Amino acid sequence: MQARFGQVLIPGLAALALVSGCSAGDGPGGSGDAGASGGAKGAAGGPALRAVDSLTVKGRAPRTGYERDLFGSSWVDTDDNGCDTRDDILRRDLDRPSFRDGDCLVTSGTLREDPYTGKRLRFVRGHSRIDIDHVVALSDAWQKGAQKWPRDKRVRFANDPLNLIAVDASANRRKGDGDAATWLPPNKDYRCDYVAHQVAVKKKYGVWVTRAEKDAMARVLGGCPETPLPAR
Repeated sequence: MQARFGQVLIPGLAALALVSGCSAGDGPGGSGDAGASGGAKGAAGGPALRAVDSLTVKGRAPRTGYERDLFGSSWVDTDDNGCDTRDDILRRDLDRPSFRDGDCLVTSGTLREDPYTGKRLRFVRGHSRIDIDHVVALSDAWQKGAQKWPRDKRVRFANDPLNLIAVDASANRRKGDGDAATWLPPNKDYRCDYVAHQVAVKKKYGVWVTRAEKDAMARVLGGCPETPLPAR
């Protein structure tokens, strides 16, 4: 079976309850008028727009002390399926993935429509323009509560499929550790799903938001108010 992560066709992810074809209004990464989109009503998480109100608003803490290793090694097998998280996400997001040594190590595949740019991208291990991005960047989380978490919670956060997606590497670099107030995908059709995922991740882990960030989330989701809050 297949399901869609935004407008990206993702094999084997039928349980992911998301909408496609959202459009968002003016914001970082582009401009345009907000347009309402038909979301999946009755989703388990309810509308993402409603969940924005539940997020705690605080100022951004200093980035002092942040290191990637504080969230564990780059990719670990947190679900005990024998595959590291990076390959789990590649297997989920790529069309027709190929493997080496069983069904864990993904060697090639195609990202039919990159969520961030809308481009079709080819993945070849070791020569790829595809990154696995944290929708809520680790550094952003660090500055909004994660520095006080126990290590095991940070490792779970860094390897949670809810917070991970295969994307164009150059777009990911431009995003950096930006939040919804400072960066949105150039692909406007994905902005509703993108912000809905950020809301879901921050709500799940108790990551706070700045006032500007919360306003940006509400502005984007206000153009697609029925976008469901992703559950996983």
